[in-house]
Amino acid sequence: MNTPQPRPKAVPSGPKSLKAALRLTWDFLFHKPADTRPDQPIPVAPLTRAALDAAPDYSLWRLGHSTVLLKLEGRFWLTDPVFGERASPFRHLGPRRFHAPPIALAELPPLEAVILSHDHYDHLDKSTIKALARSARHFVAPSGVGDLLADWGVARERIHQLGWWESIQISGLTLVATPAQHFSGRGLGDANRRLWCSWVIQSPRAKLFFSGDTGYFDGFRAIGERHGPFDLTLMEAGAYDERWAAVHMLPHQTLQAHLDLGGRRLLPIHNSTFDLAFHRWSDPLEQLSQLAPAQGITLLTPIIGTRLDVLAPEPTTAWWRQPAPEGARGGASCGIFKPGRLCSR
Repeated sequence: MNTPQPRPKAVPSGPKSLKAALRLTWDFLFHKPADTRPDQPIPVAPLTRAALDAAPDYSLWRLGHSTVLLKLEGRFWLTDPVFGERASPFRHLGPRRFHAPPIALAELPPLEAVILSHDHYDHLDKSTIKALARSARHFVAPSGVGDLLADWGVARERIHQLGWWESIQISGLTLVATPAQHFSGRGLGDANRRLWCSWVIQSPRAKLFFSGDTGYFDGFRAIGERHGPFDLTLMEAGAYDERWAAVHMLPHQTLQAHLDLGGRRLLPIHNSTFDLAFHRWSDPLEQLSQLAPAQGITLLTPIIGTRLDVLAPEPTTAWWRQPAPEGARGGASCGIFKPGRLCSR
């Protein structure tokens, strides 16, 4: 039986003074470099329901940012689903997607579970959750986040809330909520009221790690000792800055965390969809691709929407260095975005 864990102490998430916070806001509004967004459509491979159904078991597709679709043990599992146009509480303001998702929300196959890491807007999209409220069989979330889902219309019996180191078994998979060094909140009055976590996703044939959002900390080694090694780590790499390195890893820290976990292959997430920092949009993948070989790390950087074999992945390419080919530009299957609308026909 799982023993409830004490609530972790939140890590400071930004500037330590009002002056520093105002300066950071000013820089975001008026001093953002031009290359934090791509100057042309990035490659996105359109996906169809038929292709997903026909794909072999143990397949994976990046759908953008930290949204990953997994096909494990004959069922589909989805992490941190964000299909909305903006990672924001506002309809016309806030970070806007670089690309449409490769498949419309309405075309997704039935989901065995939605796996959530925390409540931030680029990981938990209200409109997406409401659309999935009836079709997904389970919603697995850190403590407190499930209450938010229930407020949005998800049936209580579909929601499973876990504290750190607690686990649940669903249809042949074991999901373990593991620590992360981050924070939570969606507005001015709910700071750190809900838990945040990373996830161990263990099946009979593979063991995966999904980082959610986190700074680098010694918890990675503890997770690796208790649940590693991992066949594949899905690791945060993007929206970083020295000023908030406590809650978002820098590229070299992402690599070290992968090693601490005992990871075999590394797939970077949390990049290439939203403009959330000051670095070049392609910087996370470029830095990792330059640093990983020296540490003997196998890096996987699939084009968004392309299938990856979880057990025996083919080598991937440095797609961010090349123009998007015709027929793979911007997620054509989802059509043109309209403000506040989901990517759905």
